[in-house]
Amino acid sequence: MDFDERIDRRGSHSVKWDMMETLYGVPADTGIAMWVADMEFRPPAAIQKALENMTAHGLYGYFGDDRAYLGAIRWWMEHRHGWDVAPEWIFTVHGLVNGTALCVDAFTQPGDGVVLMTPVYHAFARVIRAAGREVVECRLAEEDGRYVMDFDAWEAQLSGRERMLILCSPHNPGGRVWSVEELRRVADFCVRHDLILVSDEIHHDLVYPGQRHTVMPLAAPEILNRLVMLTAGTKTFNIAGAHCGNVIIPNPALRAGFAGRMAALGISPNSFGLFMVTAGYSPEGADWVDGLMAYLDGNRTLFDSRINAIPGLRSMKLEATYLSWVDFSGTGMSTDEIHRRVQSDAQIAANHGATFGAGGESFLRFNIAAPRAQVEEALDRMARAFSDLQ
Repeated sequence: MDFDERIDRRGSHSVKWDMMETLYGVPADTGIAMWVADMEFRPPAAIQKALENMTAHGLYGYFGDDRAYLGAIRWWMEHRHGWDVAPEWIFTVHGLVNGTALCVDAFTQPGDGVVLMTPVYHAFARVIRAAGREVVECRLAEEDGRYVMDFDAWEAQLSGRERMLILCSPHNPGGRVWSVEELRRVADFCVRHDLILVSDEIHHDLVYPGQRHTVMPLAAPEILNRLVMLTAGTKTFNIAGAHCGNVIIPNPALRAGFAGRMAALGISPNSFGLFMVTAGYSPEGADWVDGLMAYLDGNRTLFDSRINAIPGLRSMKLEATYLSWVDFSGTGMSTDEIHRRVQSDAQIAANHGATFGAGGESFLRFNIAAPRAQVEEALDRMARAFSDLQ
């Protein structure tokens, strides 16, 4: 677990590093990539060993007999989250953006509204609009420096055309771990408005000390008949390129509908992803995650203290994820000026807040899942880029 090791990813076909100059104008040779949500750490050794065993065997045919894979998922959910998952509930998709798109396809019709609590992960809106559905942006409120759900405002906002709500739990980009009471209110909201609830919980293993994530089936078991759970080991173990995610559906009728769309689109899993996830969902993988979160907690503390020392900048306190959400509104600068200082002066690629929907316009999202020395270098650059404010 050498999280301090610096690994050069330039030229490795990494979206995060090899596309930042094209998309952000940040020089490939001197820039720091802090945008895409993957980590700068090697995954658990058990995952690397699983891949080495595959290559040693030397044959790469179709995957069969998924009992160990499904058993690993069930073990992880029970031991890490206290949730008993039946194997027949589990579908394997090509990552959770794909899983989200399949849910939109299976459970809504063109023209239907899909509710998002914004600002929120930008890929949700992208797949909803691409499918010809309407994005209904229910904006999160902010209290005491963190996001809260504004149900009173949302009640007045819905038109009756909505058929689905996609929840991000824990929240990306705000880093909230929603309380059991908040999750119960989400469930009640979905029942009253007859909405399918898709709960994307991809960050559920990345929770900081002092916080506890509760999976939706345990927070609100009354919602099971309209619940679709999205989980994955890809964020947990830094294996996003495996494109392997779980769509878990307790309700048999919803399950049949989803299975029909999977069959119609000819979707079957990638064997590399299945071997990697099976290896990660293990006691060794659990130890690695515990070490990871202790390290990220140090990065979080460092990043917050340095960013918040710059007048006009404010970093939301992360309860989960490794994605820091920084508000620049206190600088009084235009968005263009903020982007120029971060991208040209500091030479850092960070996600633009407006892409996360209403409420994100004054923010940038920074990925802090990197060796501490790299995070410190980025913070030094940010301090110099905004030195006139200090």
